[in-house]
Amino acid sequence: MNHLLPETIRITRAAGQAIMGYYQASFSVTDKKPDNPVTDADFAADNLLREQLMALLPEAGWLSEETADHPARLDRHHVWVVDPLDGTKEFVLGIPEFAVSVALVAAGQPVLGVVFNPVTGELFHAVQGGGVYLNGVPAGVSPRTQLSGARVDASRSEIKRGEFAPFESLVELKVVGSIAYKLARVAAGQADATWSRGPKHEWDICAGVLLVQAGGGQCLDLNDRPFTFNQARPKVNGIVADNGHLHAAIRATLAPLGAARHE
Repeated sequence: MNHLLPETIRITRAAGQAIMGYYQASFSVTDKKPDNPVTDADFAADNLLREQLMALLPEAGWLSEETADHPARLDRHHVWVVDPLDGTKEFVLGIPEFAVSVALVAAGQPVLGVVFNPVTGELFHAVQGGGVYLNGVPAGVSPRTQLSGARVDASRSEIKRGEFAPFESLVELKVVGSIAYKLARVAAGQADATWSRGPKHEWDICAGVLLVQAGGGQCLDLNDRPFTFNQARPKVNGIVADNGHLHAAIRATLAPLGAARHE
């Protein structure tokens, strides 16, 4: 996959620049469903990514939040799994916590991943077996071994719903938008852990899962099972990502709470 990496990074950056053409400017917003907005920037980035990534690897399938799904991808060995703008709510509010998330999956596992925050300029990338990088510099998960006082990234909506209330006295919570960005931050040691007890789509997490794994951490679903991507129903039952040292303690703390019922 190393031969695809430079072009994938270039294309991901280009999608980010397309998004920045709309950021804090005029754009239209519609709701796909309640509390799930989509904007001109989402579609512009999706069009750019689809055109250029598919040209880079024409035999691959395609799975993206903003493209109508087609079952033909299920027969492909390689599949691009893309969220052109993860964190649209933050984008709309002008909060610089959104990202372009691009992963290439082979036989159900991510083998290449890029997450780019175009406002901060942070670009995280990994190739399976090759470590994680932040802006071209080797990075990795934190060495923290105690859950008490750990830095945990959490979403605004989940904090607002009270899902992190049981942890407020235990960990140091930081509000961060975009699950892809949160996973990348864990992979690079900027946070010790993040989790979401609600369902997620493959495009939300695919690149981030690879980043965390490549950085030396663990990334599993709420049942402590590894992810397999390019499923017929591309949705997973939550996610727990951490530096590996904290995983057992997080699992023990989360287990009594079960899954959260939200999108």
